[in-house]
Amino acid sequence: QMQLVESGGGLVQAGGSLSLSCVTSGLAFSNYAMGWFRQAPGKEREFVAAINWHGGSTLYADSVKGRFTIPRDNAKNTVYLQMKSLKPEDPAVYYCTADPRPYVHALEVLTTRYHYWGQGTQVTVSS
Repeated sequence: QMQLVESGGGLVQAGGSLSLSCVTSGLAFSNYAMGWFRQAPGKEREFVAAINWHGGSTLYADSVKGRFTIPRDNAKNTVYLQMKSLKPEDPAVYYCTADPRPYVHALEVLTTRYHYWGQGTQVTVSS
């Protein structure tokens, strides 16, 4: 089992920046691909970004490409979501998640491909 705890959400003005953190425990973090998803009220949970187990490959949703980055620090068992140029369409609960298969190279965009989830952190953008 892997436990994931997100933090860093909050209120930011449109055009501003925010950095989310996800600290994990329970499994060898460095073996697993990690992802961020988000869910706005009344909408389905959607893919935001993913990074493979050693950090050499990343994938982003078109809506955040060029604005968000997903670094990881395997020594700290932590994955981040660094967000800049936030837009009014970015507010949501942001969830950290882990692919349950170790050492995979293909990054997944479907929620069903991930197994472990955090509780989420709220991001609000004021216009």
